[in-house]
Amino acid sequence: MSDYATRRRMMVDTQVRPSDVTKFPIIDAMLQVPREAFVPRDRAEAAYMSENVEIGAGRVILEPRTFAKMLDALDVTNNDLVLDIGAGLGYSSAVIAHIAEAVVAVEDDASRLKEAQGLLSDHQADNVILHEGPLAAGAPEHGPYDAIIIEGAVQQVPAALIDQLKDGGRIACVFMEGALGVVRMGYKLDGKISWRFAFNASAPVLAGFEKETAFAL
Repeated sequence: MSDYATRRRMMVDTQVRPSDVTKFPIIDAMLQVPREAFVPRDRAEAAYMSENVEIGAGRVILEPRTFAKMLDALDVTNNDLVLDIGAGLGYSSAVIAHIAEAVVAVEDDASRLKEAQGLLSDHQADNVILHEGPLAAGAPEHGPYDAIIIEGAVQQVPAALIDQLKDGGRIACVFMEGALGVVRMGYKLDGKISWRFAFNASAPVLAGFEKETAFAL
């Protein structure tokens, strides 16, 4: 039997704090939520490693450092409604639920969503709304959102998601450019997004977030 509580503290002390993530609500949430419960059972031993954890079909749970730094850059408060795209088995939503007023978790895989529902309920994340549908479509009926986080990489962000962000809202995502990725923060003002570099990170590109290729006739 592994001592996951010790590993959780080590994750925070060796991966999160040294990455300049010092906001108490983020540290506290990452200490509280048992990451090992939200990964596939055969991946529990990998839950606290400093790498993305594969959950099948090209999808991952973002490594702790990347996720924590994205949350830090988003500056989520307890008044915020947050859209969590690609919530997987619910880890990211469980963490954000500790910090935000409410979370809308979007997942496109029905069985994954059902598992997430059970896990979130087991861990008292009662302020998470689960939404099944294409990740790129978001969940417009619950919006607009103060903040959007994407659990996976993009080559471009669909306009449908930008439309669901409040004016004055923020969005964080990993942009993959070939083998290299960067996290950018987007700030919406007067209906337009301005992007700023945040830090380097990488993840698999999500379906529906690929760059559209222009076909020459």
